[in-house]
Amino acid sequence: MYKIMTADEAIDIIQDGDVICLNSFLGIENPVALHEAIYRRYKATGSPKKLTIISSAGFGVWDENKNAEGYIREGAVDKLICGHFGAMFSTKRLVLEDRFEAYNLPLGCISHAIRAQAGGLPGALSKVGLDIFVDPRIDGPGINRISKDDSLVKHVEVDGEEFLYYKLPKIDVAMIKGTAADYKGNISFDDMYMSGDALSICQAVKANEGKVIVQVDRVVSTHSRPRNTIIPGCLVDAIVQVKPEPRHAAFESLTGSFDIPYAQWQDWSEMLEKRTSAKSVTNVAGNIIGKRAAMELKPEDIVNIGVGIPEIVSKYARESGMLDKITLTVESGGVGGFPASGTVFGAVIGADSMNDMANQFDLYNNGGLDICFMGGIEVDQYGNVNAHRGPGAFAGVGGFANITAKTGTVVFCLTFNTKGLVVDENNDKVTIKQNGSIPKLVENVQSISFSAKRARVNKQKVLYVTERCVFELGEKGLKLVEVYPGVDMQRDILDLLPFQVEIDSLLKEW
Repeated sequence: MYKIMTADEAIDIIQDGDVICLNSFLGIENPVALHEAIYRRYKATGSPKKLTIISSAGFGVWDENKNAEGYIREGAVDKLICGHFGAMFSTKRLVLEDRFEAYNLPLGCISHAIRAQAGGLPGALSKVGLDIFVDPRIDGPGINRISKDDSLVKHVEVDGEEFLYYKLPKIDVAMIKGTAADYKGNISFDDMYMSGDALSICQAVKANEGKVIVQVDRVVSTHSRPRNTIIPGCLVDAIVQVKPEPRHAAFESLTGSFDIPYAQWQDWSEMLEKRTSAKSVTNVAGNIIGKRAAMELKPEDIVNIGVGIPEIVSKYARESGMLDKITLTVESGGVGGFPASGTVFGAVIGADSMNDMANQFDLYNNGGLDICFMGGIEVDQYGNVNAHRGPGAFAGVGGFANITAKTGTVVFCLTFNTKGLVVDENNDKVTIKQNGSIPKLVENVQSISFSAKRARVNKQKVLYVTERCVFELGEKGLKLVEVYPGVDMQRDILDLLPFQVEIDSLLKEW
């Protein structure tokens, strides 16, 4: 039977050495009051310590002094297992200093491993991750030198087919953020931007005889409608009521509490950008890339668009009228509508549905997307892409590996080089006025987020769209298939590549 507690009382449930699973998605839906209570207890008593934290999508709030950052920095955590670390500013730095073990697994694979544990299974099989960094035959999931746990990902064969087997430590504690608890302890998510894997996490915890702690905005006396309940009260041990801070109406657009027609998507998106530090990419190179990439869209496509330059694809899809003819999706579970960005990435304006995250990754893993648009840090001569780790820095692979693993058409959107790149476009002619000092097309990527070898096996169409040309994945590696008007192929492309590239016999210009 659940009990209503203060945050400090609820956190007393957590013991040294516990494995905690969080339902957050980057900066949204974090149970901040619970994290702050852990920090207070740890500073006062030195406990709970030796914690392991599991989070499919990461759990920072874009502020190194809030949420879990404090107690992680002070030493309460021994191990992190996350799909993405981008919103965890100080934690990312500490990982590279070998302060604790840290593992990066594809977001969807963590989600499915949690669901497997909820069903009494030790782990989950997946084709996602084969031949990329997480594959133990390549690098494995460990991020730093002390992360050597080889139980998390194994290469296996079943009925003559190869898979990766993802296995998480048994989860002892769930920390969840919900909207309301009714008089039976049922938890609804009415005002939340997503439900994530809340139910699977709680079921996994109960399978392991653990404890479920839920932070809610309010406790209500009325009965929650069954279809609105995400977590039944019988699975809940502690409910912590924390009155939410007032928020602008722009944020209410993300809850699905009122209908937002297509014609209003842009207005709500602009209101959000002003309040979420979302930085629209408006440089010339980004616009060239977004415009060309958007030409790959077809009516009725089911689509995923990544952050950064790929977001510009939606701008040109809207201008062409294509945006209203396709269905956008986001990893957190949203289908339809228009994905938000910035600090509320994972939320959706005007969504048609919001699925549990494990179900969304079923769609991605089975090839349910028609096309996706992703960014990249670097691309090598073979067509492999590194999108998760740069020199002395990393963010994590997130849902990138799942999204690109089996989607029929994969479009990478990235500049030819960076840091100092100056490009001009006039009357559809492109002029490279100054090249950047850091190349993005290299002989070998530092780490593999997308495997060209696996893409060929899956017969995927793969394009690499830059501000001056387009490459396609060929049988041996990159093939140059388009050079934009105004671009000198020899001077602006071939002379700058550190490798030989195949040139398509039907090379075209716009």
